[in-house]
Amino acid sequence: MIICCGEALIDMVRVPVPGLGEGFLPLAGGSPYNTAIAIGKLGVPVKFLGRFSKDFFGEILVKRLRDSHVSEDLLIRGSQNSTLAFVKLEKAKEPQYVFYTEGTADRSFSTTDLPTKLPEDTRCILFGSISMTMEPIASAIEALILREGTRKSADQMDGAPIISFDPNIRPFMIKDKGVYIERLEKWVAAATIAKISSADFEYIYPKLTLEQSLQKTLAMGPRLVISTLGAKGAVALLRRNDGSVIRVNVPGIEVQVADTIGAGDTFHGAFLAWLEMKGKMSRSALAGLSENDLYNALFFANKAASIVCSRQGAEPPTRREVESLKIAAPKSESKAKTAVKKAAAKNKPIAGKAAARSTKVPASKAAIKPKAKNSGKQKAAVKGSAPKKTAKPAVKPASKTAAKPATRPAGKGGKKK
Repeated sequence: MIICCGEALIDMVRVPVPGLGEGFLPLAGGSPYNTAIAIGKLGVPVKFLGRFSKDFFGEILVKRLRDSHVSEDLLIRGSQNSTLAFVKLEKAKEPQYVFYTEGTADRSFSTTDLPTKLPEDTRCILFGSISMTMEPIASAIEALILREGTRKSADQMDGAPIISFDPNIRPFMIKDKGVYIERLEKWVAAATIAKISSADFEYIYPKLTLEQSLQKTLAMGPRLVISTLGAKGAVALLRRNDGSVIRVNVPGIEVQVADTIGAGDTFHGAFLAWLEMKGKMSRSALAGLSENDLYNALFFANKAASIVCSRQGAEPPTRREVESLKIAAPKSESKAKTAVKKAAAKNKPIAGKAAARSTKVPASKAAIKPKAKNSGKQKAAVKGSAPKKTAKPAVKPASKTAAKPATRPAGKGGKKK
């Protein structure tokens, strides 16, 4: 079972209103919230830990969790208002945000709200995004992951659960970059999995290459570092117990983009869901993943994210929809080779040419059909970027998958925060 914690808010998305000009449509969102939705829709047990308002926006948030099979057992309801994020979407431009967070319910989650003990079947805790830029919620989640990350239990094979972190940086929410990065590195060190987009790496370590950023992050202590690359797919470095490192690249999936809202959140959720579905959700199992296992997990996550990109808003697919998207995982010439270095011991660079590489493959026509003949295709697999960046596609694939899309409830949606 996976626990997601962090912000849960209402995205007020700017939309045209016939005869009236423009208005704002309220959609449920927030990065950890979207990830919980993605996991629940894939059929994996998941709970959300956080504080929700009792106002009508809070009801929208709770109902969407319920409809997506996300347990409400760890929710706390409060009298504070719901957080609002006003969003302006324009074609070929990054989303623009205005947040209203002062004194709101999710932000007010504190250490006194933490359960003294998590459910015994908790195998993973996911955290990150803008919740880690606000107090008191940031300190509360930090206390939780530091407590649970070192927990030992006789009835749990590996003791502590997997801790998975996605910073999903929004620069305008960060008052002091130096202080934030210092804390971020503390969270990375406490994590088992660090999922950081290439765009976020550009913000965190602007003077380093992606390869240097990956290696620096892995040396801090995580077992696995994943970087989503927008249309180019994703890359991951897995450190084994003997200090050797496996590197795996997966390609982007070519689809017609509607928008990229929720793609990075869905990638994260789908990757964790794959581990849970395959019985790999433990620290020992993660360390023992084969190159083929890691590749398949990343490719599954890419497929799920590409489906989100083919839809308006954060509408994660079901497991059936992901598995029905028939795209053969391309075979790399060097996929059988492993980049092996004693990186954990000396943090030496990993030979890029020895790393597993994959070539980009377009989605099959049987799987994805464009809506219009003249529509330009854009390659989009994941979005794990912050609004300031351009590493991810500005618009997300609006294609239809071979599997019938899940019916989207009125007033639902969300976005990567």
